[in-house]
Amino acid sequence: MAKLNKVAQITLLFWLMKIIATTLGETFGDYLSMTLDYGYGFSLGITAAAFLSVLAIQLFSNKYIPFIYWLVIIATTTLGTEISDFIDRSLHLGYTAGSILLFVCLAGTLFLWFRKFKNLTVFPIVDRQKEMYYWIAILFSNSLGTAFGDYLSDIAGLSYLQGALVTSGVIIAVILLHYTTKINEIFLFWLAFIFTRPFGATFGDFLTKPLASGGLDLGTLAASVVSLGLLVLLIIIAHFQLPKQGALAEK
Repeated sequence: MAKLNKVAQITLLFWLMKIIATTLGETFGDYLSMTLDYGYGFSLGITAAAFLSVLAIQLFSNKYIPFIYWLVIIATTTLGTEISDFIDRSLHLGYTAGSILLFVCLAGTLFLWFRKFKNLTVFPIVDRQKEMYYWIAILFSNSLGTAFGDYLSDIAGLSYLQGALVTSGVIIAVILLHYTTKINEIFLFWLAFIFTRPFGATFGDFLTKPLASGGLDLGTLAASVVSLGLLVLLIIIAHFQLPKQGALAEK
């Protein structure tokens, strides 16, 4: 039986929404664990439950629905924040070891995905099992991006704005490589996907941290509300721009 594609096409709108979603994930994750003082373990449990709930809705929908898809992305960015913080502050492994651990998890997921399907194509996706690999890889990449962003600020000693500039520089380099070289597009996609996370994370920290720490001191709740408002606007645009997708046969 033919099935429809389930995931977003990789366009400029996709990357704009991804960056805002990562900023929202960082600020809302900090709102739960720090502002509300739920702690990293309890916040991890809350965000994991939310992630599994919206992921179930996404997996059992029969087509790409922007609102549901981006809810899962937001859930992965928020859960990724809590996973990174839990590894560092509850397990006391530090951001360096945490980044290495999450990189190994991401590489392992992509390896198993490739071994199963002989490709790492991220669009279109119609197979539910392949979609599971897709979301697990996204979760690990967002967690890795969070840990790396915190590494830049806490270990490398960069200010939040400097960290955002460094990661944005990497993203620009990836864009240039995409248009000027023949480097594998899937490799560049995952590289960009990982580094949009620390960009969003460091930008989120820039919005929320105190002025004395190099931030704008907007607070985690205010920054989350602003990010959510922008993302909702872009999701509405995505619904109006939803391409007419024919049934894609599942092989």
